[in-house]
Amino acid sequence: QVQLVESGGGLVQSGVSLRLSCAASRSIFSATAMGWYRQAPGKERELVADISSGGSTNYADSVKGRFTISRDIAKNTVGLRMNSLKSEDTAVYYCNGVWNGISYWGKGTLVTVSS
Repeated sequence: QVQLVESGGGLVQSGVSLRLSCAASRSIFSATAMGWYRQAPGKERELVADISSGGSTNYADSVKGRFTISRDIAKNTVGLRMNSLKSEDTAVYYCNGVWNGISYWGKGTLVTVSS
């Protein structure tokens, strides 16, 4: 079983930056991919950004140029730097990791952006 624990969420004003962090109980070096997803009220969960085992990154169009995903293999953490936050970024943000074809999820951290 893999534990993923998110941190860094909160209530912020639009335009500011916020950094989320995800701590994994298993080596992220061996993960096929790590990613951040979000779910806004009344909407489906959607991919925000992910990073492959080789370090390739992928972003949702809505966050390209504003968000940056990163990983620290030594610390077993995955980060999401969010700049120029907008009210539409308000959501619960979930960390996801895939090991041996099995997808694991954290419990999420709430980000609320006030306009």
